[in-house]
Amino acid sequence: MRVIAKRTLANFWKSFPQYDDAREPLEAWYREVKQQQWSSPTDVKAKYRSASILQGARVIFNIAGNKYRLVVKINYPAQIIYVRFIGTHKEYDKINPETV
Repeated sequence: MRVIAKRTLANFWKSFPQYDDAREPLEAWYREVKQQQWSSPTDVKAKYRSASILQGARVIFNIAGNKYRLVVKINYPAQIIYVRFIGTHKEYDKINPETV
């Protein structure tokens, strides 16, 4: 899978020093998903059982022991993951993950 864009993830931990503990888990997630070839949400769930599958090809990943939420949109045929949101649970509660 190709992730667009890692810069969004890096900006999260660089711009907010209090979120530096997200760096290693996000980098690990990035390395892992780059090696995947998912063709459906079932493939995502096989790798990440705690991932939440939403309408519109959106997936929510729990990061750093569920301290952070990562919302992505996946284009399965093109093998592209678009990072749509990364934040704390409190920040996540303020968004609509199906439209972000």
